Amino acid sequence: MNFNTIPNAAGENAAMGSMDVLLVLIVLLALIAGIIVLQVFLSKKENKWLGLILPVISLFISLIAVFGIAAFSTVTTTASHQTIDENGVVILQEEIKGNFAHTSPEISETIRIFPASSLIFTVVSIFLLYNIPTAVLLVIYFACREKQNQKKALEKMKIQDLG
Repeated sequence: MNFNTIPNAAGENAAMGSMDVLLVLIVLLALIAGIIVLQVFLSKKENKWLGLILPVISLFISLIAVFGIAAFSTVTTTASHQTIDENGVVILQEEIKGNFAHTSPEISETIRIFPASSLIFTVVSIFLLYNIPTAVLLVIYFACREKQNQKKALEKMKIQDLG
């Protein structure tokens, strides 16, 4: 048996892994370049609404991500329950921790305090991160429209000068 022909499994897997990463990177860069070219093409069209198609799609994707977080997140909250007698004196005060999406009738008059700052931070950060492509697409749109408006104004001035 010739030991020179036996492939090194670790080296072969590492080479294949880096090739896969390179291939995915090239495909992603080509996709991003295609989206940018499409945005420039749509933004240069006479109809101003065509250039807003991709930014609106990107905005909807970010909203879906935000609503997905809200739908699949549970917030642990603290609720306090007070029993007050006829004189207004607190007889019993309880603090209950848990998820109050389904409250029982006994806790129906509970004052709910929702310390959901971490959920709010997550939602806002995901919304901002997912809207980076929306902002880039809008910058391309407004840059193309501005150039188009300048060309129209220049043509209008030339017509007025000739007339």
